[in-house]
Formats: sequence, C-alpha cells, structure tokens
Amino acid sequence: MSRAEALAAARSAVRRSRERRHQQSGDTRAPGGPPVPGPVPPPQREPPGCEPLSEPGPGDGPEPGRVGGGFFTEREERQELPEPDGRYEESRRLPLKERWRLALEERLPVWLRVRCGMELKTLVALCLVLLVAVGFAVHHFWTGRPQGVAVPSAPGSPSAPASQKDGTPAAPAAGGSAPTADGAQGKRLVVDVSGKVRDPGVLRLPAGSRVADALKAAGGLRKGADTSGLNRARLLVDGEQIVVGAPGRAGAAPGGAPGPSGASGASGAPISLNSATQEQLETLPGVGPVLAQHIVDYRTQHGGFRSVDQLQEVNGIGEKRFADIKPQVVP
Repeated sequence: MSRAEALAAARSAVRRSRERRHQQSGDTRAPGGPPVPGPVPPPQREPPGCEPLSEPGPGDGPEPGRVGGGFFTEREERQELPEPDGRYEESRRLPLKERWRLALEERLPVWLRVRCGMELKTLVALCLVLLVAVGFAVHHFWTGRPQGVAVPSAPGSPSAPASQKDGTPAAPAAGGSAPTADGAQGKRLVVDVSGKVRDPGVLRLPAGSRVADALKAAGGLRKGADTSGLNRARLLVDGEQIVVGAPGRAGAAPGGAPGPSGASGASGAPISLNSATQEQLETLPGVGPVLAQHIVDYRTQHGGFRSVDQLQEVNGIGEKRFADIKPQVVP
C-alpha cells in the first residue's frame, strides 16, 4: 500500500469515529435550525474499583495536538500509518537511468509492455537473423550481376594470295567478299593450267584461290611467257582452264584485239566471262569501257560467274542488252 492510500484510510477511520461519537452524544441538528436535544441516556454506573472520570473544567478543552477533538492525535495518526516496504528504499539506490526506465514502464499499459517487452537474448537473436539475411541478400546480388562474355573469334580468314613470280603482290578482292579458306568449308577447286608453265596439268587448289596461285602451283611461268591477257588477281572457278602465252583463239576482234585467253580455239567462239579482260569484254555488242568495268567488278566481288544469267545482275545490263550478249559469252 502506498503512502497516499495509507493516509486516506487513516482519515476515513477518523471521520467514522467522529460520527459515532456525535451519535452517542445525541447532538442532532435539524436542517436549517438550532440543535434539537435528543433523548438523555441514563447515567452509567462505574464498575466497582474504578474511579469516575472528572468533569472537564471551564478552561479545559481538547488537548493540543488533537485532531478535531477526535480520538487520534497527529502523532498517533502518523504511528498508525504503514511504513514503506523495502522496495522503495531499494529503488532509491538504483541509478537514475534505471529509475527512469522503471517509472516509465510502470506507467505503460500491460498490453503495451507485453508487446514491446524484449529481453537481451531476444534482441541479440533478432540481430543475428537480420545479419544473416543481409549477408544472403548481398551474396545473391553479387552473384546475379551481369558479367561480360568474350565474343568468340571469327574463323581465320583465307591466307593472302601468293605473290607473283616477279615479286608483285596480287591485288586483294574488292569489298572483302572473298570466299572462306579451304579449312572452313573443306571445298577444293579443280582447274586446268596449260601453256607456258613449267608443270602444266590439272590442279586441285583451295577455294578462294586466284589465278596467281594456280600459276604458282603449276611451277611458275616459263621464260618469255606473255601474261598480258591474264588477270592474275581474279578468283578461280571450279572447272576453269587457264592458258598461258597462247595466241587468241577467238579470232581477231574489231580493232585487232586478240581473242580472250582461255577461250575455245574455234573462230568466233564465245568469250569466257571469268577469264576475259576488260578490253575483250568491250568487244561484246553494247558493252563499253564503263559496262566492261562493271562486269569485271561483279566477277571479282562474287568470285566469278556460275552462269550467263548472272549478267543480268550487273549494273547497266537490261533485258535487251542481255539478249544481245548472251549468244556470245560463256561462264
């Protein structure tokens, strides 16, 4: 019981005692009027051996320290109050911070203390769980981040064509559209090299080889061989024949131009689109220097002509002109 509750209980007891005393003395008052004397109780006899109480004199009154003429003095009232228990003294010996915490905790509702109450072990366990969760999140983020992947290297480009016998390197293919090396496709070309070469015959060369490669594979040119009619930078076509140093067998073209190298020996034979030079192509009907150069460029970029119909893909050759050229050319 707290000190305030003890004081309230003592005061209540004093009031009850006063009421009982007034009821026994018969001092009643009418509401709004003077006091009305009540019935006088008969005199009480003192027990034998007891002296009668002396009547109070005119100067007598309530002793100093009496509370309203009651039966308890202030000193007695203080003595009747319960003494504080040992918890109060123990709380006074606690640190100020702990006392503030206890005071705040006592003033909180029970449901709030139950919900928010947390021991030190529980707090440590919760911190460990949060730390492990953060570690897993960091690991997942680190392993899930995008990583660079090396681009696979392209297959090896075909080796550069062999240089000519006189040391002049062969010209590269225009537009970089040369076929891949033999190792990439596994295809080989079969060509016939004849004329003024050291070792004429049928040769097997890798795909993407040029005329210069065929001449080198045939042992090279003989002394005094004329190669003015050969385009040694041209790509070879499977089944092609290369004649070195032979006079033109297509007959003299207008203006005295010799027949193309590699053409058939009959007079008026068609011109080979894969082996004819620009001057020989200009002898075709309706073909001038510009159109002949377009034919040579197309032949270089696409690795030669597979059929005569591919002439229609050359810039500047329409249906009418193709109809005039077709009877006079072969692939």
